[in-house]
Amino acid sequence: MIAALGRLLPVHPSVLRHHGVLGMNRRNARYILPFNPRHFYPRVDDKLATKEICREHGIPTPRTFAVIRRHGDLARLEDLVSGYRQFVFKPACGSGGRGVVVIEAHDAAGFRTAGRETMSLVELRHHVSTTLSGLHSLGGQVDRAIMEQRIVRHPAFDSLAVRGTPDVRVVLYRRVPVMAMIRLPTEASRGRANLHQGAVGAGIDLCTGTTTSGVWQDRCVARHPDTGVSIVGFRVPYWRSLLTAAMQLADALGLDYVGTDLVVDTRAGAVVLEANARPGLAIQVANRLGLLPRLEYVAAQNRADMPIDRRWELLARLPS
Repeated sequence: MIAALGRLLPVHPSVLRHHGVLGMNRRNARYILPFNPRHFYPRVDDKLATKEICREHGIPTPRTFAVIRRHGDLARLEDLVSGYRQFVFKPACGSGGRGVVVIEAHDAAGFRTAGRETMSLVELRHHVSTTLSGLHSLGGQVDRAIMEQRIVRHPAFDSLAVRGTPDVRVVLYRRVPVMAMIRLPTEASRGRANLHQGAVGAGIDLCTGTTTSGVWQDRCVARHPDTGVSIVGFRVPYWRSLLTAAMQLADALGLDYVGTDLVVDTRAGAVVLEANARPGLAIQVANRLGLLPRLEYVAAQNRADMPIDRRWELLARLPS
């Protein structure tokens, strides 16, 4: 554990480097640029492309109900959503959870979101319209809106997540998982599993799938801020399936430094949501551990064609 990562006051960069904390410049220069070919970025920047790759390789991902590509398609939105009680709208090229709307029920009075808010059909149509215009997409580019299956939160998370579904971020280097955390929705995040919007991040022991430490709004925490339940010592269900799916996706993407986001559905188990060729660095704070020693260890041990069983064996020997 790195005490420096748990401090509230600013920490000098030299202290962080001493403890093996990976910074943005080094991440970009040493790991992203050399190992993530630019022509592969569309595989992760476009969620439709990622979903297709998952489908081709038998990796579980939410079922796609429809793709809205043009503003003219919005005229049939009411008919489109009438066939589904629950669904999610998300931008194909969004990032940071922006533009995602989770509908858990709807009737003549409107659409109820997972965040306990109500939207009218007009408001939902406007939201999808802004998605098509690129309001939520990378670089503001014209986008498409994906309507897909809503993930139903596994009951194991009921006391650790408020108004939403937790997700698991796994960072992989040379196709080997090197660090993971679970992001737990809160009232502050309005049910979203996004650290920047107020979710709790909890580090995970890669071998056991057990949470080890937590961070919330730049403070180290041991309990969920809303429920008071301990976030340390929780064992994530379907852990082996989650890590296996993350490794399979890394293999299929052809990216050697990648973040994968997964969830646990009450029926389907481990499901891939998306991937990121530029995963953020807050995962180190959630784990109170620097990435660099683990990256260097994997670089010394691993070949790109190493079978998944062999990669599992490496996890027990990663520096801690």
